[in-house]
Amino acid sequence: MRRAERLFQVIQMLQRKKSVVTALEIAQELEVSTRTVYRDIQDLMANRVPIRGEAGMGYILDQGFDMPPMMFSEEEIDAVMLGIQWVKYNGDLHISRASENVLSKIEAVLPPDRRRLMHSARQVIPQVQDPIKIQVSMPNVRSAIRNQRKAKTCYQTPTGIITTRVICPLLVVFFESIQLLVAWCELRQDFRNFRMDRFKSFDLLDTPFSDRLFDKLDAYIETQKTVKWPKPS
Repeated sequence: MRRAERLFQVIQMLQRKKSVVTALEIAQELEVSTRTVYRDIQDLMANRVPIRGEAGMGYILDQGFDMPPMMFSEEEIDAVMLGIQWVKYNGDLHISRASENVLSKIEAVLPPDRRRLMHSARQVIPQVQDPIKIQVSMPNVRSAIRNQRKAKTCYQTPTGIITTRVICPLLVVFFESIQLLVAWCELRQDFRNFRMDRFKSFDLLDTPFSDRLFDKLDAYIETQKTVKWPKPS
């Protein structure tokens, strides 16, 4: 790794962690010695990069500091392509198209050698055969989550009963063949997992829901891990 790239990686790591990072953590991630990290930190400080801390205590980057990104490394390109390919083959039509647009925008700013890396297949995402169809608009679902709006829905339970529910959509969980919507169900007054393919309708309401539901969401997700998701309503 060139020294300029390594210095940039140090800054990126401090930006990503947003808390005190030791020289040992940086050295292990960059696969260099702690002595090299100490020298790099001193050089960055000398060039007025607002890093606070000292050897043995750790380092933190002052908030508000920003640096334009350098060129993607080979591993970063692999990560981008893996994510985009997964979304393309496992997401709904709208987000799949969005992933292709993202790819085009990234490709447009890359030099020829990096562009070739994007199209050299080093990892393959298998396509789901006969994917289960979702009848409702996923952009509406994502909008409800993003803007914290309730939704009035018609939903078919596992026993085949059609129910009308008002829910507060919070999170979409992707599995190999299905998607789950984690939401607060006003009918049950509790969190529930809904299979997206069982919604018959999904209509956004103007009624907002509280941030407090997101505060409780992490604890609910932990309980679902112990019962091995998915457990749809």
